[in-house]
Formats: sequence, structure tokens, C-alpha cells
Amino acid sequence: MLLKTFGWSFAITAAGLALAGVLWGWQGLAIVAILSVLEISLSFDNAVINAGILRKMNAFWQRIFLTVGILIAVFGMRLVFPVVIVAITAKLGPIEAVDLAINNKDRYEELVTAAHPAIAAFGGMFLLMIFLDFIFEDRDIKWLDWLEKPLARLGKLDTLSTVVSLVVLLVAATTLATAVPVHGGDGTVDKAATVLLAGIGGLVTYLIVGGVSGFFEDRLEQEEEEAEEEAEKAPAKNGGGAVVGLAGKAAFFMFLYLEVIDASFSFDGVIGAFAITNDIFIMALGLGIGAMYIRSLTVFLVRKGTLDDYVYLEHGAHYAIGALAVILLITIKYEIKEVVTGLVGIVLIGLSFLSSVRRNRREAEAGGDSGAKAEVSSGV
Repeated sequence: MLLKTFGWSFAITAAGLALAGVLWGWQGLAIVAILSVLEISLSFDNAVINAGILRKMNAFWQRIFLTVGILIAVFGMRLVFPVVIVAITAKLGPIEAVDLAINNKDRYEELVTAAHPAIAAFGGMFLLMIFLDFIFEDRDIKWLDWLEKPLARLGKLDTLSTVVSLVVLLVAATTLATAVPVHGGDGTVDKAATVLLAGIGGLVTYLIVGGVSGFFEDRLEQEEEEAEEEAEKAPAKNGGGAVVGLAGKAAFFMFLYLEVIDASFSFDGVIGAFAITNDIFIMALGLGIGAMYIRSLTVFLVRKGTLDDYVYLEHGAHYAIGALAVILLITIKYEIKEVVTGLVGIVLIGLSFLSSVRRNRREAEAGGDSGAKAEVSSGV
């Protein structure tokens, strides 16, 4: 099971490190390895979130997630995305941006870093909406009752997540973004308008992609219920055709939703990687290897049913998302080390895992006590 799920990740790691050694020597190999670990540590919570969505999809779309999805993650977000950001912010053509990335790495790094406030606002707002929609929903299983119960009651207001996100964006734009330090200089620059525009872009992206995927998911559940009822009334009648087609649409939009989530999670990794190297090819290879492990870990969690066995893991991952969203917004003005971001997510997921283990132990003990009482009462 482990080799089957992580086999491609192991193979790509070996090939990637060998390629790095051939192209850039031992130093390049070490940097690629460090970037891989950085990506895994920063995106572990991403795997848990992805697993919660991917388990609703069939085996075909899980394979798409591991094949087409990894191509988008590696080449799209880790290689093309930084070049596109430079092209847009510096008003360059794509060829000029690529040439800059290859031949003038210091200037390229400077332009990407200058675009960080917009990137952080977009990703921060998207991730914040994921967290708020989760925490405001009334769930049967609650991790922190003292917090989640009152928030679930507040969540009966349908637009609360959007309102809270807009308030947070306004605060960030009017406090953090008005005096952003200039990269490599002593002055500051006003990025309030840029942060507002990018943040609204992240919010709109979430509402569109998340709303469409949620719409098709609800329709799918409704059609499945109707198909089950029809099958009970007339077993010989084939009522599943519409469900198959609708499942494809639902899975497609959920796949898009997954890719946007992955993009939002990758923002801090891509920006943080510049503290280690400004070579886009070394960066793409190192972060790509890490992204492959996150993909494999996602599928592993789905196939092992880990989220069903450890019910608080999703809670911990969503709290980690909320923390990452806040951290991204803070980094508009202040620098926060990547190790802090990674540790926050790992600690929250670790605590949720331990809480799940304790919960399972209590239920097992309660079940054993109930069984013993039943034996005594029956005279056994």
C-alpha cells in the first residue's frame, strides 16, 4: 500500500536529485533537497484538506489529481506562476520575463518579492474563506466545543464569512499595506490599492470556484438519492445515467477547486524559496518534488480512511489554514520565517491527531464497559 501510493514520489525524488547533482553539483542537490523538505513542511495541512475533498471523487479523478494535477502544481505554480507574476507587475512580455528569470536572477527575485503584497492578499483571502466557511458550519463532530458551538450559531447568517473576510481585508489594506518596506531599500511604499484589488480577486475566485463545485456536489447528492429511490421501486430500470454525467461535472469543478487551493498554499512556499535560491529551475525541481509527496500523501489519507478514523484531523487542518491566511496577510508588511509557518501547521494538526486518538480510546473503553455490563445482565 505504501509503495503503491508513494512509488512515483520516491522515483521522482531519486531522478530529481540525480538530475540536480548532474546539472548543479552537490550544492544544487542540497538546495533541491532543502526545498523539497520546505514544501512538505509548509503544505502538510494542504494534504489533509485535499483528502477531505478527494475522497468524494472516484478513482479516475484521483488519478487525474496525481497526473494532470501534479503537472499543474509543478510547472504551473512552481515554474510558470513566478514568471507570470513578474511579467504582469513589471509590464513585460512573456519572453522578456523568461529571459530575466534566466539571465538576471537578482532583478527577477526583486520583482517577485515586490509582488508579494498582492500574492499574499490573494492567497490569504482565499484561504481565509475556506477556514471561515468551515468554522461557521454547524457540524455533528466538534473539536473545540467552547469555540465551535457559538461560531456555528453565528454561521446561520449566510453571508457572514464574506463579511468577515472583507472586514479583515480592509483592516489589512489600511494598516499593513500603507507602509510596505521596499525590498533592498530603507523606504516604504503604499500598496493599499494593490492589496484591496488582489484580496477581492481572491475572494471572488473562492466564491466562483467553490460555489460552482458546491452546487454540482449538492446536485449530485440529490440525484443519487433520487436514483436510489427509483432503484428500490423499479430495480430493473436504469436510473443512473444522469448521475454519472452529473458526477463528472461535479468532479471536474471540485478538481478545479483543489487546484486553486493548492495554488493558494504554494504562495508562501514559492516566496519563501527565494530565501534559499533565485534560480527558477532549481526552485521548480525542489518544490515540485515536495508537491509530489503532498499529492501522494493526500491519496494515502483517502485510501486508508484516515480522516474517518481520526475525526479531528480536518479541524486541525482548517485551523492551520486560518493561521496561514493570517500569516500571509501579516507578511504584507512584516517578514515571518517559513519555519514558523510550517511549525504552526504541524502543531495544530498534531494536536488534532492526539485529540482524535484520545477520542477513539474513550469510545473503545466505553464500548468495552457496555459489553461487560451486557454480559453480566444476561447472566453470562
